[in-house]
Amino acid sequence: MNEQEFLAAYDPRAYPSVAVTVDVVALTIRDGALHLLLIRRGEAPFAGHWALPGGFVRPDEDLTTGARRELAEETGLGGEALRRVHLEQLGSYGAPDRDPRMRVVSIAHLAFAPDLPDPAAGSDADEAIWLPVTALTSRQLAFDHGRIIDDALERARSKLEYTPLATRFLAAEFTISELRAVYETVWGHPLHAGNFHRKVLSVPGFVESTGASTERGGARGGPRARLYRAGDARLLHPALLRPAREETVR
Repeated sequence: MNEQEFLAAYDPRAYPSVAVTVDVVALTIRDGALHLLLIRRGEAPFAGHWALPGGFVRPDEDLTTGARRELAEETGLGGEALRRVHLEQLGSYGAPDRDPRMRVVSIAHLAFAPDLPDPAAGSDADEAIWLPVTALTSRQLAFDHGRIIDDALERARSKLEYTPLATRFLAAEFTISELRAVYETVWGHPLHAGNFHRKVLSVPGFVESTGASTERGGARGGPRARLYRAGDARLLHPALLRPAREETVR
């Protein structure tokens, strides 16, 4: 039997049905706090529970396309703004009982962007909100989304150590103080301003000067701050370790 004959005779019903979904952990910084996009489910299963934006992958789309579509539907982002969002695969989640409807494998994605707009709930959701990560324990989550969120937050915190991902939370031009605020917000720890400034500028390709400065000095006066943009580094060497990990390394 050649391949054409094999495919003509192949019966997918001979195997148990399995569906594939995408879930998106979208993170942004609002009012100086790390926020997560959640939707309140309007339909069973888990009606009334909070969940990550996501859904079944359509037959004509790949996983990344499906994740971007779900993110666009819940945030209203489109076009160039959506393309600027950093999106990466987080992991796969396939416990047999994670979805009461049938066997469903979810490919979770992690998304970062600055100043994401107020969300608009899709057709299968009652509400969509940006929730401070610190308030997560007050929400009843659907499926295994609590585990997915925990994994996503750890991925985000660790990637800030060894990649320039923090710059994706900022505008195209930023100050070192604004960059430090991203690290403090995502890590949940205050950082020494002088030490952070020195470390950032010692990492080749992390940031590069624009040659310009802010229009005004700081809130307490003083000189205007220099403006930087993201450099071309893909990895940070030396890495910027979280304070707790620095103590462990020492």
